[in-house]
Amino acid sequence: MSKFSKLGLRRAAGACAITAAAAIGLASMGTGNAAAAPLPNGSKVVTGLDGEKVQTIRTGENAWPVPSLAANGAGRAAEVSGVYTVKSNDDVTGRVYVGFLIGCQINIDGLSGGISGGFSLPSSPSLSGSLSVPLTPGQVTTKVVDYKELGDKGIAAFQLDHFGIDVQQCGGFAQARSFVYVMAGKGFKVDTDNDVIDSEGGYIQSTLWGKPFSLN
Repeated sequence: MSKFSKLGLRRAAGACAITAAAAIGLASMGTGNAAAAPLPNGSKVVTGLDGEKVQTIRTGENAWPVPSLAANGAGRAAEVSGVYTVKSNDDVTGRVYVGFLIGCQINIDGLSGGISGGFSLPSSPSLSGSLSVPLTPGQVTTKVVDYKELGDKGIAAFQLDHFGIDVQQCGGFAQARSFVYVMAGKGFKVDTDNDVIDSEGGYIQSTLWGKPFSLN
């Protein structure tokens, strides 16, 4: 049995996330396309060294710009709906996170690297129906809205229905995109008390990104 410290993973991947964010900041910023419904479906299949297979599917995703609740001219907001599903072999277990990458006056379309160090892995689900995120121009952040265990049946599914994203302090062009992040393997489990990932062998990390959409 091999053990991996999540703290170590965060540090290593966090450096990659910072580098990616810096590169995005150098990209030219456009005015952004008006968010439209529906957004494209997506699918991704990853196969591990031991034959473990994980498929991530995004369907029925829609996004609509809405007025920010702050109504102060510096807020940007949207509502998102969609279905996010992960399927695996019967002997593969893991954990699946659903969330959003959000940027203020940054073109987030080019971000496609790993994000395991870009957010804090929560010890309990945090789905509350909305996110309120303070972001100043030039900032980008990732926010997990819910997670589930990929159990013995080899499936985990999420449905968001008019989930609200409200960005405060931005005062300019803002974008967001969904992500589904999976950590899975044979005998995989997360010991949250000791901050350790246990696995019988190696494990898969996979991220399925949604298409960026604009916030009003």
